[in-house]
Amino acid sequence: MKFTIQQIADILDGTIEGDSQVEVSKLSKIEEGETGSISFLSNVKYTPFVYTTKASAVIVNSDFIPEQEVTTTLIRVEDSYGAFTKLLEYYQMVKLNKNGIEQPSFIHESATVGEGFYLAAFGYISANVKLGDNVKIFSQVHIADNVTIGDNCVIHTGAKIMSDSVIGNNVTIHAGAVVGADGFGFSPNADGTYSKIPQTGIVIIEDNVDIGALTTIDRATLGATIIKKGAKLDNQIQIGHNAEVGENTVIAAQTGVAGSAKIGKNCRIGGQVGIAGHINIGDNVGIQAQSGVGKNINDGETIQGSPAFNYAEWSRSYVYFKNLKKLNGRVADLEKKKL
Repeated sequence: MKFTIQQIADILDGTIEGDSQVEVSKLSKIEEGETGSISFLSNVKYTPFVYTTKASAVIVNSDFIPEQEVTTTLIRVEDSYGAFTKLLEYYQMVKLNKNGIEQPSFIHESATVGEGFYLAAFGYISANVKLGDNVKIFSQVHIADNVTIGDNCVIHTGAKIMSDSVIGNNVTIHAGAVVGADGFGFSPNADGTYSKIPQTGIVIIEDNVDIGALTTIDRATLGATIIKKGAKLDNQIQIGHNAEVGENTVIAAQTGVAGSAKIGKNCRIGGQVGIAGHINIGDNVGIQAQSGVGKNINDGETIQGSPAFNYAEWSRSYVYFKNLKKLNGRVADLEKKKL
């Protein structure tokens, strides 16, 4: 896809200094810019690159004053970082703006699809599926029976949406994610074996949620596993059966949330965090990376460690943790002197 600088300036409501008819087809970092690309300058430490970059155009703040000759075309805007973000979003929208049904693919006769629908080759849509407007489904996606998906959703390559799942509007599910797999439910028997507990519940994903690649969200045993509106889940996250993730909560990669854990809204959870089942985490909680959470957490707390506790206390305690060997040696010396 090629755009002229004039077209981009119109999108960003910017002012051009240079050749408005130059064409660009890709985005780049300013220090790695090459002919045919467009970049941006927002951090002053990258200013030297605006004089040497080979990018065909650079987005700059309106108050930028060059101290040397600039050979690239400039687009002046109020906020260059925000403008470049807007351009990224526009580029992504154009790239995903596909329509039609490719072959080979399968849509069950009982399924219904909205306007602006796209299904890539090798996609599979099962019985009684309901899809809203502008849904884009990429290659090797499997959507099982009775799934409902709202408007403006994107399901990327290889994702699996299992039966009866309910997905809201403006949801993105990235490659390889699995929504609605069986929860980890087994009952121990007297002889040491385990019997499978049927998982008869569903998964509900509300509006404006982003699900990362290879993330798994298990269906509930009874009722629903719920990802509330605005939540953002990174790659390779495990959400157990009957768990709940609150509004606008963000969770980084490789975190595991055990069954029936309830996480509040606006929480920030780092990578490789483990959250035990059947506990409640309040609103506006921060959990540092690699923490292990095994008890209820109150609103507004920030915690770290395994088991996790107050972050400020953990930081003070760490001074002692890292000096334990030295302290042990001092104790041993004192004991020898005492003897």
